Amino acid sequence: MVQIESMPLDQSQPHSSWGWLRVLMLGIGLFVVTTIVMFVTGNPNLYPTVILIGNFLIPVVFVTLLYDHQQLSALSPITIAQCFALGGVLGVLGASVLEPLLIPLPSNPDQGLALSSTLLVGLIEEGCKILAVVFLARRWRHTAEIDGLLLGAAVGMGFAALESTGYAFTAFLASQGQVGASIAETVLRGLVAPFGHGVWTAILSAVLFRQSGLKHFRITGSVLLTYLFVALLHGFWDGLPRVSYLVLPLGMQISVVSLIISMFGLAVLGGLWRQALRRQAQAPVVRVVSKGEPSADLGTIETS
Repeated sequence: MVQIESMPLDQSQPHSSWGWLRVLMLGIGLFVVTTIVMFVTGNPNLYPTVILIGNFLIPVVFVTLLYDHQQLSALSPITIAQCFALGGVLGVLGASVLEPLLIPLPSNPDQGLALSSTLLVGLIEEGCKILAVVFLARRWRHTAEIDGLLLGAAVGMGFAALESTGYAFTAFLASQGQVGASIAETVLRGLVAPFGHGVWTAILSAVLFRQSGLKHFRITGSVLLTYLFVALLHGFWDGLPRVSYLVLPLGMQISVVSLIISMFGLAVLGGLWRQALRRQAQAPVVRVVSKGEPSADLGTIETS
């Protein structure tokens, strides 16, 4: 039996808005130290540690930043961490199965995918990530837009962290075992990580939660249009020609086209963020407790 009780929002527990900065500083320190120790000692056993820290650092910081700058979400840090890990794995698995089946191989592998193929990649990966969101939140209330935004960011960034780790390993193999190439790929993807998967999935998940009811998800016209929108951003990010670059330290380059797309996505996410906080501030927090069910975070119906 489910009991619902309301309580004022100002009773929510406050949390620091600077936790993300501590995570960032600690992560950068660990990445630098482990990289230096690996090269100085020549110990190859440290390579997985370096790559994992480097590829998970910015995604974790991004989600922590979003969580730290709101006080109204019903999701706990444990729930968000579980969604980051499990949602990322589910999304990567789904995309890894569907993409080889649906996307034709390019005639010239050195030229990469055509724009039509990258748009299909966007549809597949954004679809897999939002399905992971739906699976993880199937027993939750689906009416708090801020919960959907945070959950989507967690799943999207979990996906990004795992994908970046794969790219770093691919760079290692393609360079015939050059660790420097793998680390450069890790740093580059870390710099662009805040502008991609986490933003796109957070946008779609926020709209999905806003359009849904208490117990069931609703696939409305707004949800479908948002899905097509984030898939287009994703496809353009991957497939539009790179004609101008910003040169970063160590010779790394970031496409100006990618930066424009990323700024547009962040602007949309910022608008949804402000709307979600405003709507949530005007509504009571609803605590839903399932009688006889343990008060675990993932997969329960507790949303205090």
